[in-house]
Amino acid sequence: QVQLVETGGGLVQPGRSLRLSCAASGPIFKINDMGWYRQAPGNQRELVATITRGGSTNYADAVKDRFSISRDNAKNTMYLQMNSLKPEDTAVYYCNAEVIRFGALPSDYWGQGTQVTVSS
Repeated sequence: QVQLVETGGGLVQPGRSLRLSCAASGPIFKINDMGWYRQAPGNQRELVATITRGGSTNYADAVKDRFSISRDNAKNTMYLQMNSLKPEDTAVYYCNAEVIRFGALPSDYWGQGTQVTVSS
């Protein structure tokens, strides 16, 4: 069974940094696109950043120039470096990945989410 596990969330003051990690495990042949999404209370889940297997990235305007997405294909792990955090970045952050299991077609997987709270 493929699982995505996010770590690294927590409480941080405005202007500080956090680094999230997303580790994929299970019978994985290959991971295609990966991405980070977030959902604040009362809001819909929104895209934060995506990264292709080859390393091409895409960012939401709200986080561009502050957040950086990266991945380690050998470790099936993705990261989100979040700098200059603002209170409006407060949300549950979710990891998403398109995973190809051995002998199967690509499937979409989500992590359980990690809470990021930016507050003084």
